[in-house]
Amino acid sequence: MARLTRLCVPGALHHVMIRGNNSQVFAQAQEDFSFLHGLWLRESLRHGVKVHGYVFLPSSMQVLLTPFETHAMAKCMQAVGRMYVTWFNKKYDRSGTLWQGRFRSTVIDAGHWLLPSLMYLDWAPVRAGLVQEAPEHPWGSYHHYSGQARDPLVDAPEGIWELGNTPFARESQYAEMVQNGPTMSQAVQIAQALESGWPLGSPEFVANLQSQTKRRLSPLKPGRPKKLV
Repeated sequence: MARLTRLCVPGALHHVMIRGNNSQVFAQAQEDFSFLHGLWLRESLRHGVKVHGYVFLPSSMQVLLTPFETHAMAKCMQAVGRMYVTWFNKKYDRSGTLWQGRFRSTVIDAGHWLLPSLMYLDWAPVRAGLVQEAPEHPWGSYHHYSGQARDPLVDAPEGIWELGNTPFARESQYAEMVQNGPTMSQAVQIAQALESGWPLGSPEFVANLQSQTKRRLSPLKPGRPKKLV
């Protein structure tokens, strides 16, 4: 079966992820994470992509972003991946790729899934067994939204303003939400959408997306298609 083209809708919220090849660790020193952060800051600006949330782990990275042109997301991911591999291979005296195939991506209904998706990123280091609590991991957008540090990579979307009327109120509310984390159901749905590439949102949201693209946005029903008679 032919592989579907990647879905990229300008102006929509996307969740992207890429893993190290065979769980390859591609960021181990603070310098590695810092260089990756700098690449994202530069290339997202260069390619017309707004980054709303991120988490960098030793063998995977996930980003919530909004592209403003059809190919902006792919170009940004390719640039970051290519430049980082070149830098990493030179630093560690190695050769070959770091990445496990193509990056994964899904389009998200920001109105309903923005905050659960941000919390999903914040909890990734906990799920990976790297830390006991989300705030302990330094390389993610949690510290920006909780008011602990200003991160130039993060562009807060409109949905964040719903958390409070002042920066302090929003930051306190966000930190409290992350302490509880996304529900199990939310985490499962986010993970499934990211792995499958199908949009994450209501039927109305998917129908609206379908009007903007010729790409199929839901899996086919099992079984062979009926023959015409």
